[in-house]
Amino acid sequence: MRPKGNAAELEQRRRQAIVLLMQGMRPAHVARTVGTTRTSVTRWKHAWKAAGKKGLASKPHLGMPPRLIDRQRQKLVKILKRGARKNGYATELWTLERVAEVIEKHFDVSYHPGHVWRVLRSIGWTSQKPERRARERDEKAIAVWRAGDWPRIKKRPKNRASYHDSG
Repeated sequence: MRPKGNAAELEQRRRQAIVLLMQGMRPAHVARTVGTTRTSVTRWKHAWKAAGKKGLASKPHLGMPPRLIDRQRQKLVKILKRGARKNGYATELWTLERVAEVIEKHFDVSYHPGHVWRVLRSIGWTSQKPERRARERDEKAIAVWRAGDWPRIKKRPKNRASYHDSG
């Protein structure tokens, strides 16, 4: 798992580890001080000996760059917070398909609905399952029914003591 921090912060951590090693600190103690493993400190030491400061430089991220830049993601949050109805849908429910359509419409970027969850997760959104309740639900009437009718209707277990005693 990648440690927390941007590329410059992580590079600074590697440089700090080398300074501590040069001061005579043991790799295990350096690791605890900078918040990493002894193996990483040893790897950084070898990279520094082989290539100097260039050996500690940040490496580019592998893989495709994100299709939505940070500014677009921030705008997407605002669009989604306005609600699905304001974006032309019949209900307030956001689905992956709907979010994919909104991204295409506003940013001209195409996502397969099955991958939209990655974008949503990157902006801090999680999947939510809507409650299935009738709009006409009357909580007071339900409470009265539970208190009065339900106990009368509910089946009760037969007396189990007499069953066990007869054997």
